[in-house]
Amino acid sequence: MVSAEVARNIVGIIGNVISFGLFLSPVPTFWRIYKAKDVEEFKPDPYLATLMNCLLWFFYGLPIVHPNSTLVLTINGIGLVIEGAYIIIFIIYAAKNTRWKMLGVLALEAAFMAVVVAGVLLGAHTHEKRSMIVGILCVIFGSIMYASPLTIMGKVIRTKSVEYMPFFLSLVNFLNGCCWMGYALIKFDIYITIPNALGTIFGLIQLILYFYYYRLSPKKGKNVELPTVLTKNAVTSGNVSVTIEK
Repeated sequence: MVSAEVARNIVGIIGNVISFGLFLSPVPTFWRIYKAKDVEEFKPDPYLATLMNCLLWFFYGLPIVHPNSTLVLTINGIGLVIEGAYIIIFIIYAAKNTRWKMLGVLALEAAFMAVVVAGVLLGAHTHEKRSMIVGILCVIFGSIMYASPLTIMGKVIRTKSVEYMPFFLSLVNFLNGCCWMGYALIKFDIYITIPNALGTIFGLIQLILYFYYYRLSPKKGKNVELPTVLTKNAVTSGNVSVTIEK
């Protein structure tokens, strides 16, 4: 019979794979931004929230805070690198006012993390106290991360279009919440359970919205050049542009 610890490690490894997929799921969005040289109507909120979330969970997983949390540490370290790359791309192609707002948020996040690290290491001298303080912060910011797509969901409802809420991101968000909630419940960890339970709920809502509004979303057209039919009275020739729906 598989022990609880072995089962938890297996679920944790699966969670790492799914989380890696979650971190990579915006790649098509950022490829689109790169080609257009414009962030269009995409919002930076999810990426800023995820960066803060990864910073806190990375700190939580360190041996000086919460020993034996290698799986939490590794995936959030990877997440930091990937989210940092996304934010750099977003800043490069965002409008000036959005760029300054993002830089302001990043400055606040850096200052906040400096205060948290100094406060925890200097003020709490046991793993239990450090885990509790950082864990509570992880719950708060993990919940914010999972709730950050609410701005996108609001846009979907207003515009009746899912163009700016990618399906794969919503799906992986849902699966990620399910997996890490299972990981936390095997050997109960309330700090991991709460934000991932919320992530499961918000991910499910996103999927429901996607399937409901997908058929209502306007389809983009593409121009096709068709030759003009020449008649005896025609003195010029040219091309006619028509739009064919996908």
